[in-house]
Amino acid sequence: MYKVFVNDIPIILSTKKEIGEKYSAFPIKTVKLKQIIQKINDGELLYVNLYHKNEEKLFKHLLKKLPVVTAAGGMVFNENKDILFIYRNKRWDLPKGKTEKSESLEESAIREVEEETGVQDLEIVRFIRKTYHIFKRKDKYRLKVTHWYEMKTSYTGELIPEHSEGIKKAKWKNFAKTQKALTKSYANIKLLFPKEYLTTHPKDRVA
Repeated sequence: MYKVFVNDIPIILSTKKEIGEKYSAFPIKTVKLKQIIQKINDGELLYVNLYHKNEEKLFKHLLKKLPVVTAAGGMVFNENKDILFIYRNKRWDLPKGKTEKSESLEESAIREVEEETGVQDLEIVRFIRKTYHIFKRKDKYRLKVTHWYEMKTSYTGELIPEHSEGIKKAKWKNFAKTQKALTKSYANIKLLFPKEYLTTHPKDRVA
């Protein structure tokens, strides 16, 4: 099963036609995807299931309908176990960006984090997961596939948000502040975090 986000609404890709009473089901092979996306954007559809009996073909059919943009980014921890966030478009996000042809996904992730935040001395710890979301550019819908990596750094210098990319802030956030930031983040970013970050405990609330 895949979750492909249109804004914060997930389109479910599954091998089952019926996944819940609320869901409208469409065969992914023949669905008119642009119409589905438009209805989601208009608030007419909130629960969508695109299905195919063969799991391997689910994503292949999606790729036939949308051009893909490959991106990479990082969830960066410092020595205090704080997490590095950026603030853009009135949401807290994690640094990421489009990969270049000459670089690996890992190289792309490190470069994008450095460019967007000014952090240095990054080391990749592990691959976390891929996330998927649909966006519109030049009147065409595209599928962004982002490869996320956990990183660590001992950097204690100044953070410099990349203003040319619309980033207003780059901030380290502890556990409690991360919980608060995630209430003003994106659904696909929340997928990267363990459940304890998504539950706000009274003792951890930040005014």
